[in-house]
Amino acid sequence: MPWLQAPLRTALASQRGHALLVHGPAGVGQLALALTLAQAWLCEDTAGRPRPCASCAACRLVQARSHPDLLVLLPEAQREALGWGAAEAGPGDAKGADDKPAKRKPSKDIRVEEVRRVVAFSQTTSARGHGKVAVVFPAERMNHISAHALLKTLEEPPGDARFILAASGLDALLPTIRSRCQAVALALPAVSEATAWLAAHAVDAPAVLLAAAGGQPEEALAWARDGVTATQWLGLPAQLAHGDAATLTGWPLARAIDALFKVCHDAWRMAIAAPPRYFPSDVLPTAASPTALRRWHRELARVARHAEH
Repeated sequence: MPWLQAPLRTALASQRGHALLVHGPAGVGQLALALTLAQAWLCEDTAGRPRPCASCAACRLVQARSHPDLLVLLPEAQREALGWGAAEAGPGDAKGADDKPAKRKPSKDIRVEEVRRVVAFSQTTSARGHGKVAVVFPAERMNHISAHALLKTLEEPPGDARFILAASGLDALLPTIRSRCQAVALALPAVSEATAWLAAHAVDAPAVLLAAAGGQPEEALAWARDGVTATQWLGLPAQLAHGDAATLTGWPLARAIDALFKVCHDAWRMAIAAPPRYFPSDVLPTAASPTALRRWHRELARVARHAEH
């Protein structure tokens, strides 16, 4: 992701403490930057090249997701989607009648048992002698109990352990967690950079899907890989205006509600003569009632609170 090169160089040059907090809008590469920083810290290159060198044994282990001194902590529900495989059952998981872990819905939160694994990992000796790195993403998915379990380790880091927390919901993190980390801020990339990156990943009409995703290139790529097309997106407002929601059939509930929010948002902006954000103006209704849109927005907000249940 070309827009991450400058933040990477800045973070490596200015890092002072043992913990970094990579934060910014969702979908701009927080996890990618965190993993590259971890790779740079663990890099074993001796030829004086910029780190990470991407060719030493340690870099190859990080790229293969098998470095013994790197632990990446993700919510169970995101591990497979992000290519990290299913989480193993922990000691606190319930057992069934055959003494195997009972089936339950994968958690979307980072549980305290998993944070304790990070703490235990940080207290062991480095296997390759270049320190240990723990990455937590998305850090805002730690609840108060999980965050407090990590807090003492952030205050008094053991040995040569370092931590990278990556988050988009900065306000959801405990102030005490934020205060113990050096911040690395990310912003939405330039449209030209993001559309070029999406085009390189075979996304058709990348500018349309980038706008649909609110300028977040990772989100736009995820939509494209899930089969959402620019034609579907551009046709959605007119279809909804005629009571046709067929385009949303099969979409995850959270994504469908997000799409409806965006139609409502842009229709409302059009109704008050403001430019839309997610759709071109020529595909939006021009005579929508602000009062009706306000009611619709309230109803969507009510439903959105349960979208992940």
